[in-house]
Amino acid sequence: MGRKVCIVGGVAGGASCATRLRRLDEGAEILLFERGDYVSFANCGLPYHIGGVIPKRDALLVATPTLLKQRFRIDLRIGHEVVRIDRDRKEIEVKDLTSGRTYREKYDALVLSPGAEPVKPAFPGADLPGVFTLRTIPDMDAIIRWIDERKARQAVVIGGGYIGLETAENLRHRGLEVSIVEQMNQVMATLDCEMAALVQAHLREKGVGLYLGEQVRSIGQKEGRLVVQTAGRELPADLVLVAVGVRPDTRLASEAGLELGPTGGIRVDEYLRTSDPDIYAVGDAIEVTHFVSGTPVVVPLAGPANRQGRLVADNICGRGIAYRNTQGTSVFKVFDLTAGSTGLNERVLARHRRPFQRVIVHPFSHATYYPGATQMSIKLLFDPADGKILGAQAVGREGVDKRIDVLATALRAGMTVFDLEHLELAYAPPYSSAKDPVNIAGFAASNILRGDVEVAAWDEVPPLQQEGAVVLDVRTAAEVEQGKIPGALHIPLDNLRERLGELPRDRKIVVYCGVGLRSYIACRILKAAGFAGVYNMSGGWRTYRAATAKPPEAAPGTPVTVQRPGADNIRLESGESPPGGGAKGCCG
Repeated sequence: MGRKVCIVGGVAGGASCATRLRRLDEGAEILLFERGDYVSFANCGLPYHIGGVIPKRDALLVATPTLLKQRFRIDLRIGHEVVRIDRDRKEIEVKDLTSGRTYREKYDALVLSPGAEPVKPAFPGADLPGVFTLRTIPDMDAIIRWIDERKARQAVVIGGGYIGLETAENLRHRGLEVSIVEQMNQVMATLDCEMAALVQAHLREKGVGLYLGEQVRSIGQKEGRLVVQTAGRELPADLVLVAVGVRPDTRLASEAGLELGPTGGIRVDEYLRTSDPDIYAVGDAIEVTHFVSGTPVVVPLAGPANRQGRLVADNICGRGIAYRNTQGTSVFKVFDLTAGSTGLNERVLARHRRPFQRVIVHPFSHATYYPGATQMSIKLLFDPADGKILGAQAVGREGVDKRIDVLATALRAGMTVFDLEHLELAYAPPYSSAKDPVNIAGFAASNILRGDVEVAAWDEVPPLQQEGAVVLDVRTAAEVEQGKIPGALHIPLDNLRERLGELPRDRKIVVYCGVGLRSYIACRILKAAGFAGVYNMSGGWRTYRAATAKPPEAAPGTPVTVQRPGADNIRLESGESPPGGGAKGCCG
C-alpha cells in the first residue's frame, strides 16, 4: 500500500482531489470523509431544481458513491464527521454520525475541503419555521417541501447576491410573488452601480419587488404567516430565504492550530499547503491571493475550488505546481438577462487606491442585420499608464458569457486594451460582428489612452455642470423628447459643424449620445475645430438613465412596464446602437 491520504469534505474541492489523486497514484490509500449524505453534488444547480428548470433531482448528483468506490477505489465514508486533527500523531478523529462511534485514522497527507457555511443573521426570528438558507440538497428539499405543503404564495429573499437572485428567479418560475431585500443600495456587489442597475430594472420587469438599501430588523409571525420587518415596511411571506453570504468553515483548522489569514480563511501557501506542511486546504474555506490586487481574499466559487483540488493531488504526488491566484471570474443568469464579471470592480480598485480608467460601451451580440441581435453593456477597467486590463463587467441577453470569458483570459494573460484591438475572434453574422464587442471595448479604451478623446463618466457629469461645463446632447430630436440630462444643450450630430458658433470656447463641454459613438464623433469634430476641454460621456444616455432614474414602486408579482425611446433614424455604425433602450433602474 502506498501513501495514505485523508480528505475532509467532498463536493467541488474534495471530490476533485480524490479522483485526480487516484489517476496519478493507483497505489495510494484514499479516504474521503463527508459528514452529509451527498459527497459530490452541483450546489450551483440547487435554485434551478426549485424552479423546475432542472426537473430531475438526481441530475444534481455529480459523482455517486458507487462511481467513487468502484471506478476510483476511494474509501468513501458518508455520514462521518472529522471532529479533531492530532497533528503530532498525524491522525484524525472521526465520528460516525449514524452509530455515534468515534475512531481514529492515520494520514500521510491530509486535505481539508470543509467549504463554507451560510451566514445566519442575528436578528430576531431568523430561526423561525419557514426561514431557510440554501447550501445543500437537504436545504433544497426542505424548501420545495415547504412550498408544496404550505401552498406558499409569497416569498421574501434577504440578500441580492448570486443565491438570492437565482432563487428569486426560480421562485417566480414556481408562481410565487417574490420580494428581495438588500442592505446595499444595489444587487450584486461584484458589479458596479450602473451595471447592477440594468439587472435591477430587469428584475422589476419580471415582477420582483426590490427593496434596496434596507436592512432587515426582524422576522415575525402574524396570523400564521411570516412578516419581514425593515426600518420602513413590513413584507408578508409564506417563505423567507436568507442569502446574505457565506463564511469559511474553519473550525477544524482553527482548533488544530492552523493559521488563519486576515480574511478569516485558512491560510495556505502557493502550493495550497497550510501552516502544517502535511496538511493542504482547498475551496471556499481558504484564503487566496487576488490575481489583480495581490491582496488576500476569500472567493467561494466552484471553478477555483475544482482547480485547487486537482492541484493539491498533483502536489501530494510531488509535482510542485503553484496555484496562480484567483481573479473572481463569474457569470449568473437572472430571467432573460446574463451578467458576468472578472477582475476587480471600480469600488474595490478605489478602495485599494489603484489608479484606473473606465469605459462603457453598448455593442450588439451579433451583426444587426441578422435577426435576433440584442444589445449588451460592457464596462472595462484598465490602468491609465499602460492600458493593462484590471477588470471587466458585462450585462445583456445574449453573448455575455462569451465576452467575459475572452476578457478574463486577456486579464489572466496580462494583456492591455491595445491588445484587445488586435484580437482575432470568430465572426459570422449569427454569432458576432466583424468588430467583436471585445474589440469595440478595446477601441474605446485605446482611444482614451492615445489622447483621441477625453471621457467623463456618468457620475462625473453633475459635478462638471456645477463647475460651469456645458452638456451637449447630439442625439436626434425624437430621442431627446424621450428624456435628457437636465440642462443639456441639444445640437444633433449631423448639424454640429454648422452650429459650432453656439458653443462657448471658454468652458468645458461634455458631449453625449445614445451609447457613446456619435458623441465620440462630435468630440473629434470639436477638437478639430479648436475646442479645448471636450469630454465624451462614456456609455451615453443608456448608462446615465439606467444609473440615475428613480425606480417605480411596484407590488411584487406585477410586471413593470419600462418605457423605451424609439428607434434611431441614422444608420447604425459598428458599435453604435439604437438610442436609449436602457432599463429604468437606480443605484440607490
